[in-house]
Amino acid sequence: MLQKLKNLPAQPGIYQYFDEKRRLLYIGKAKNLSNRVKSYFSFTPTLGPSAKLSPRIHQMILQVASMHYIVVDSEHDALILENSLIKQLKPKYNILLRDDKTYPYIYIDTAETFPRFDITRKVLKSKTIKYFGPFSIGARDILDAVYELCQLVQKKSCLKAGKACLFYQIEKCLAPCEGKITPDEYQKIVAEAMHLIHNKKELINRLSKKMHFYAEALRFEEAKNIRDAIDRIAKSEIKSHIDFANLDNFDVFAIGADTSRGAIVRMFMREGRIVSSSHDFFTIQSGFDKDEAFLRTIMNFYTDQKPPIVAPILVSDTFEGSELLQEHLSNVFGKKATITNPSRGNKKRLVELAKKNVDELLSQPQQHHHLTNLKALQELCQLASFPQRIEVFDNSHISGQARVGAMISYDNGEFDKSGYRTYHLESRDEYGQMRETLTRRMESFEKNPPPDLWVLDGGTTLLSLAQQLLESHGVNLEVIAISKEKIDAKSHRAKGKAKDIIHTVNESFSLQESDKRLQFVQLLRDEAHRRAIGFHKKTKLKLDQESKLLNLKGISPAKIKKLLLHFETFSKLTKVSEEEIASLLNKSDAKIIKKIYK
Repeated sequence: MLQKLKNLPAQPGIYQYFDEKRRLLYIGKAKNLSNRVKSYFSFTPTLGPSAKLSPRIHQMILQVASMHYIVVDSEHDALILENSLIKQLKPKYNILLRDDKTYPYIYIDTAETFPRFDITRKVLKSKTIKYFGPFSIGARDILDAVYELCQLVQKKSCLKAGKACLFYQIEKCLAPCEGKITPDEYQKIVAEAMHLIHNKKELINRLSKKMHFYAEALRFEEAKNIRDAIDRIAKSEIKSHIDFANLDNFDVFAIGADTSRGAIVRMFMREGRIVSSSHDFFTIQSGFDKDEAFLRTIMNFYTDQKPPIVAPILVSDTFEGSELLQEHLSNVFGKKATITNPSRGNKKRLVELAKKNVDELLSQPQQHHHLTNLKALQELCQLASFPQRIEVFDNSHISGQARVGAMISYDNGEFDKSGYRTYHLESRDEYGQMRETLTRRMESFEKNPPPDLWVLDGGTTLLSLAQQLLESHGVNLEVIAISKEKIDAKSHRAKGKAKDIIHTVNESFSLQESDKRLQFVQLLRDEAHRRAIGFHKKTKLKLDQESKLLNLKGISPAKIKKLLLHFETFSKLTKVSEEEIASLLNKSDAKIIKKIYK
């Protein structure tokens, strides 16, 4: 270790610290590896932590037993590599943030004679596009409200028809397709719609009137839908009296933390008004590093894609690395990016509003029941990290057919449906299927970072498999499993007698059925099982339908079984040649099958 430190190159790169068990502790970047890494250490009288370190980093350096580094061409390359590796490998002392979703924008092409509003998440090629947003939630509700309140062309296909349709009859469109409205008159309606998108208060007021109209007409389902839309639209922005006299655009980021969690608030000002906002929590595992939190929050938000509206970035605090981040974002945006911490005026009021909302979020008590379950599970299984986000895996098949895997996510006290995933599997045995499912998940770590805990529906064999896979990929992630008890080496599944066992690396727990910790893990396992079974049934139904189709075309059940045993799925028949199928069956059958699966 000492010799390696002395021979570090004076070049840009990333460095990784490991403990004595080769567990990854930290990933950092450097403009000069030699200077940066050596700054962590004191070399006399013996090698140890530098006296200038923060308590958090001092504690980390005490655990460092080895290090590894990678040289790159520039500090900018080091920034990108560092961010990618942190998301994939989940080091103990780095802050792990969930990746930001790309937020939708409402847009309109002003070059069209009778333009429509629609939704996009990326920059469109036309230079005549006008964007509104981004909207953290409620974009679809705002768009639907505009079409509910304004007599715009309702569907893309309407103008092509050249004939007034149902929308004209129910007075939701003025039939420009038949020339019943001039382009100038239509532009007045477009201007009204733009005004409503910009002014959510007025939009909500007009929606409320519509809701009451439907309720009085006993159209309760439509009234309920508008009520729910109003609620979502109202939640999409922070209430503020700040109203810039000019038409400024700003993206605002504020971050704060207490002893156990951090909060991020994002606000988006467009044309002098706050149009939307969003927030997230993240877990504090080993101390809070404000610089890293800002750097990675902003970098993850913009990823490597230019947003439809490029706005100056305002931050609630200065942070180390902001200049390098500006350089990176300038490359992404194709124009100069700015990151500033304003000291006066309306900009300062804007970031103070964001900070106030961070403080408000952190002051709210966490769900006690949710925390109790997770803390009890952490203590029972001796987990090093608090399991804020959990992913649970299960596989399903019948006699080797319709082999599928499922993953569900549990985050911040509730099931996160957006994090659910399903997989078609090729492996025929349970061990191979779990290997395939977990490997598929690990391949997505760069885009969707690892959680705090994996839970497997299986025993110690699958638990060991998961550990081996994670270790081979260098990922710092803990795993537990839950399985039925075994009697005479067989799973005991008789109804009313089955007993679930929780397995960890070092121990297995046979808890009472009334134990809340067991019930919580069972809840997670059952949700994964439900998801796997549901996807299996859907897959099996599709297989059965395709089998019936082949049957009707004269392919016998025995030949269909032979096809599936060889090719595993019907979808593969589209990729193989007629000769390959003929070698398995015969030429006439192959010709029939290739007509179906072209």
